[in-house]
Amino acid sequence: MLPADNHVHSEFSWDTGVNASMEETCRRAVEVGLPSIAFTEHVDFTEWGDHDHPPPAGDVAQSADVPAEIAERERVHAIDIEGYLASIERCRGMFPDLRILSGIEAGEPHHFEGSVTAVLAQGRFERVLGSLHSVVHNGRLIYADRLFRQLPAHVVVRDYFEELLRLVEGSGVFQVLAHCDYPRRYWPAAREGEYREADFEEEYRAAFRALASSDRALELNTTSPLASTTLMRWWYEEGGGAVSFGSDAHVPLRVGRLFDVAVDIVEAAGFRPGRDEYDFWRR
Repeated sequence: MLPADNHVHSEFSWDTGVNASMEETCRRAVEVGLPSIAFTEHVDFTEWGDHDHPPPAGDVAQSADVPAEIAERERVHAIDIEGYLASIERCRGMFPDLRILSGIEAGEPHHFEGSVTAVLAQGRFERVLGSLHSVVHNGRLIYADRLFRQLPAHVVVRDYFEELLRLVEGSGVFQVLAHCDYPRRYWPAAREGEYREADFEEEYRAAFRALASSDRALELNTTSPLASTTLMRWWYEEGGGAVSFGSDAHVPLRVGRLFDVAVDIVEAAGFRPGRDEYDFWRR
């Protein structure tokens, strides 16, 4: 039995294309034998442009009018919460044997805590991911892949982990930390050689310790380059209690992708299936 896929996107995420479909994603999940999926749609308050700056430290009051914060953005749009929740209910009726969870992927929640909280207040969201796609550089929020053009690769990754630690310690709105080494997707291997987890062991461990102390789960993301058993073992050794599996699928065909391999990795690190087939894997 494959584990639940706790990180899936549909047409309600701003960065999906014409092939995204909540209904077709559910159908695909049933075909591949997943017990459950969570539609964790993007909730972002930046477009990573020249006009995007992190709010002043400690300013979490930006919650009065959430859509207005991104109204001027060309690409990033607020989620249609009413339509999204209606689609969830419709799919639950169509696929009664598949557990379908509502959720969001909150981008940079430590910078936009008030706004994320305002979104969560508008409905019942059963799975909340925290994610970091950017780093503060020269006072701006810069998307991780763009920094590789400006800085040495190891500096980009270490800056990312410093920001990730601030996210974990500075936000309490999320349950699962998504793709903990996101810049790895864009690592300039042609210039720098293969990405080596061991080069950043202390940075990984620091983030894992902070996450474990808050009793939250770490995601094994199968769209990112797969974590090694060694990396997942670091999570175990730092006190990590739970692992969530996420395909980060933006099209139906990628739901549950590489979960058979991911299960082997997590099991070898010391984690086992949880209370039931819908649960996180636990130590």
